[in-house]
Amino acid sequence: MRAHAKVLLAPSLLLPVLLSACDRGGEEAAPPAAEQTSGEARSALDAPPAIPVMGPERPILAFGDSLLAGYGLEDGESYPDRLEQALRARGVNARIANAGVSGDTTAAGLERLDFTLKSQTPKPELAIVSLGGNDMLRSLPPAETRRNLEEILKRLKGDNIRVLLLGMMAAPNLGKDYSAKFNPIYPQLAQEYGATLVPFFLQPVIDKPDLMQQDHVHPTALGIDAIVTATVDDVVAALPKREAAATGATPAGTPRPH
Repeated sequence: MRAHAKVLLAPSLLLPVLLSACDRGGEEAAPPAAEQTSGEARSALDAPPAIPVMGPERPILAFGDSLLAGYGLEDGESYPDRLEQALRARGVNARIANAGVSGDTTAAGLERLDFTLKSQTPKPELAIVSLGGNDMLRSLPPAETRRNLEEILKRLKGDNIRVLLLGMMAAPNLGKDYSAKFNPIYPQLAQEYGATLVPFFLQPVIDKPDLMQQDHVHPTALGIDAIVTATVDDVVAALPKREAAATGATPAGTPRPH
């Protein structure tokens, strides 16, 4: 069953401009990940667990927009679904609740955060936050985006929930001034609130049209697998140590170097 929720990302805008954003000084684009095809990535995710799933359940909350909701994908193909499988293949007894809502801005996310957290039993050990893309595509003020994201991170930290922050990049056609204000939001907030940072969530697929849906905005199922392969280590690093999780303590996180 496909997701048909309204999406606010602009198909004609995102792919070309973010391709430009990923271009570094006119350098030739890197070849596809040492020819590790997305089919190979999916095979790796589908393989039987190399490590038996062990230990208590690790509840994780995926909180964001259509990139987490699984827009245009079949059931079981969203990023949270495939990430859970990848974590379990590593022996992590993960259970990921998908609280992605297509079209959400940071303001909409902040508005529903309290309700979402109250609905989670048990409390998540980790929140994966992916918001801001719709703010950028609507040209909303970066200061507003930053303020909303900061409130979200502040609330999660106050509840002793660690955070993996999935970054977004501003489209170059919005201008250098907008990019200069928008792009630093994610690394700065990750540093300030001790979140683990993925600098640009779409990096593994943005220059590979075959891994994007026809709207040129959302990854295909194979694109999701490529993103999972690129980010699963960040998720493992962001999870609290099992001893800390057992006591309810949440040590401050440190952004992973990239």
